[in-house]
Amino acid sequence: MISAEDLVSLVHNYNPRTDEDLIRAAYDYGRAMHEGQFRKSGEPYFTHPVAVAAILTEQQLDDAAIITALLHDTIEDTRASYAEVRDRFGQEVADLVDGVTKLTNLQLTSSETKQAENFRKLLMAMSKDLRVILVKLADRLHNMRTIRAMKPEKQMQKARETMEIFAPLAGRMGMQSMREELEDLAFRVLNPQGRDSIIRRFVTLQKETGDVIHRITKDMRKELEKAGVDADVFGRAKKPYSIWRKMEEKKTGFSRLSDIYGFRIITRSEADCYTALGAIHQRWRAVPGRFKDYISQPKSNGYRSIHTTVSGRDGKRVEVQIRTRQMHEVAETGVAAHWSYRDGQRAENPFAVDPAKWIASLTESFGTEEDHDAFMEAVKLEMYTDKVFCFTPKGDVVKLPRGATPLDYAYAIHTRIGSKCVGAKVDGIRVPLWTRLKNGQSVEIITAEGQTPQATWLDIAQTGKAKTAIRRALREANKERYARLGRELARVAFERHGKKCTDKVLAKAADTLRMDDVETLLAQLGSAELAPRAVVEAVYPNLVIVDTQLADADHPVIGLDHNQNFSRAPCCQPLPGERIVGLSRPGRGVQVHAIDCAALADFEDESAPWLDLHWAEGTHPAAYPVSLELVIGNDAGVLGRICTLIGEQKANISDLNFVDRKPDFYRLMLDVELRDAEHLHSVISALEAENNVASVERRRDPGLAAAQAAAR
Repeated sequence: MISAEDLVSLVHNYNPRTDEDLIRAAYDYGRAMHEGQFRKSGEPYFTHPVAVAAILTEQQLDDAAIITALLHDTIEDTRASYAEVRDRFGQEVADLVDGVTKLTNLQLTSSETKQAENFRKLLMAMSKDLRVILVKLADRLHNMRTIRAMKPEKQMQKARETMEIFAPLAGRMGMQSMREELEDLAFRVLNPQGRDSIIRRFVTLQKETGDVIHRITKDMRKELEKAGVDADVFGRAKKPYSIWRKMEEKKTGFSRLSDIYGFRIITRSEADCYTALGAIHQRWRAVPGRFKDYISQPKSNGYRSIHTTVSGRDGKRVEVQIRTRQMHEVAETGVAAHWSYRDGQRAENPFAVDPAKWIASLTESFGTEEDHDAFMEAVKLEMYTDKVFCFTPKGDVVKLPRGATPLDYAYAIHTRIGSKCVGAKVDGIRVPLWTRLKNGQSVEIITAEGQTPQATWLDIAQTGKAKTAIRRALREANKERYARLGRELARVAFERHGKKCTDKVLAKAADTLRMDDVETLLAQLGSAELAPRAVVEAVYPNLVIVDTQLADADHPVIGLDHNQNFSRAPCCQPLPGERIVGLSRPGRGVQVHAIDCAALADFEDESAPWLDLHWAEGTHPAAYPVSLELVIGNDAGVLGRICTLIGEQKANISDLNFVDRKPDFYRLMLDVELRDAEHLHSVISALEAENNVASVERRRDPGLAAAQAAAR
C-alpha cells in the first residue's frame, strides 16, 4: 500500500501548492474509519481508496478529488457521516463523497420510479461537479484490476456492468486510455479463451516477424529527423479486445487482419503535425479511404488528431495518429484534462471541452420527462451504448440492439431458428424468452420441430427483423381467418360513412396502399396491422373528418370588443388551449400573451389596461405559428425525415433557418403552423421519438416583446 508521504509526493510532483497536511489528514482519517475491514483478497480495505487516489494523480487532479478518493467509501461503509466529513474536510469534499456514494448505490439497470428519480437527481449533481464521475471511474478501474479475488459469478456481473456502462461512459467522456483498459479487463473475465487466443497469436507473430514495433518506430524517427520535425514516436500492438471486436466486425480471422499495430507521433506544434504527415506519406504508401483530419475538423468532445493508415512493402498496414502534446492529453484523459493541475495552477489546455456541457445537455433533454421508464431508457441510450454483444456457444459474437431478448437473438442467427424457438439458456441457465440480454452473456437457443411463431412474441421481440418475421409467419398461418374478419371490419367502416365496400373499392384501397392484392389488405386489416380508418382514407381521403365543433374563425379570442383587433405576442406565441391575457395598446390593438409569459413583468407599471381573455371553444385552424428550436444529427436524410414527421402531424412549416452548423449536428429554428397546444404536444412528441433529434424546445424569448415595442 502506498504510504501517506508517497501519495503526497505524487500530488506534489504536479501541484507544488497542494495542501499536504489536509491530504495526510484525509489519509489518516480514511485508514482509521476502515480499520478492521478487509477486501476479498485478504488485504486491508484501505489499500483500495489509496489505489484510487493514486490513479487520479496520474490524471493530475486537484486536492479535493484526491481527498474524495481516499474517503469515497467512508460514508457508505463506515461510521463516518456526511456532517463529520464536511466539518473535517469542507463542503466541497463532503458533496463529492456523497455524490460518489449515490452513484455506487444507484441501480442503473432498474427503471422503477425511485431509481429514475435518483438518477435524475444525480444527473443534476454531476452537472455541477463531474469529479464525481472521475472518482467513480478510477474506483471501477482498480476494482477490475483486482477482480480475481471475487467469486466467479460476481466477476461476471462486474465485468458485464463494466463493459455495458463504465467503459462506454469513459469513452463518451473522451477518456480513451481508461476505456481501453476497462474493456480489456472486462474481456479477460467474459471471454478468457478468446483473449488468450489473441495473445498467443501475437506471441507467434512476434517470433515469426521479429520486433516489428521497434523497427517501424526507428524508421519513423529517421524520416521525421530528415524532415526537421522534433517529435516523439510510440508504437504498440492494439488491445486484445480491440482486435477481437475488429475480427467480429470484419468477419475475418487474426491472420487476415492487417492493421493490428498502432503508432502515435507527438509533435511540438500543429504545423509539425502536417509536416510529419508529409514525411510519413513520402516514405510509406497511404491506404485510400483511411485518412481523417480531426485537427482541422475536431470532434465535438474536443478530440484532435490526424489519422492515416499506411502500407509497407510486405503489405502490412499500420495505423498512425499524429497530434501535439496538448491534443494528446485531451485524447487520452478527456474530461480529466479540464480538471488537471500543473505547477500548482489549473492547466490551460485550449482543446479541452467543458465537461459540464455534456451532462447539462442531458438534464435539459430529459429533465422534464414524466414517464420514468422512458426517462431511464433515454438517458442510458444517450450516455452509454445502443448495442449488446452476446456470445454463441462456439464463442462467436452476435450484435443486437439494447433491450434485445433471446427471441431477437434466435432470429438474428436464422429465421428458421427463431420460428422453432421454444426456450433459451443464458450463461447455462434456462430463462424466459422475454429476458433482456446483457453484454458478454452466452446464449443458447432451444428449438423443437412443430413449433410456430406465437402472437405474444410480437410483444417480446425488439428488433425489426424478428418482428417482421413473426408477423409474416402469423399472416401466412392465419391469412384466411384474418381476411374474413378484415372484410367485415372494412364493410362496417365504409357503411359508417355511407359508402359501400365493393371489391372495386377494396382493390382501389389495396392499390393506393401499395398492397399486393385485396387478400393481403384484408388480412392486415383483420390482424390489426392496418386501421379501418386508413382503408377508408385511401379511397376517400377527404371523407374521414374528426367530428368536432369548429371554432369561430372570425372571433377566435373571447373578451375583445367587436371591432378590436388582436395579435399574438412574438415573445410567447400563445396557442388555443393555453390561458391568455391581453394588453391594450393605443393605436396598436390588443396584444395577446400567455398567462405565464415572462415579458409581462415589463408591463406591470404601465397604465395600459389588461384584458381577461380566453380562446373560443372548438377546433381552430392550423394557422398559429410557433417557433421550435431543434438540434439534429448531421446525417443524410435527417432533415427530410423531420419535415415528413411534421407533415404527418398535419402541421405546416412556414419558415426554416439554420442557426448553427457543426460537424456532428445542426441547430435550426422552425416556424410551424399549429391548431392548439395539444397539436404542439403531438408535433414535439413525434420529433422527440426520432433517433436523430437530440433535442426539441419551444422557443420563448421575452426580449422579442421589448424589441417589437421599441420598433413601434
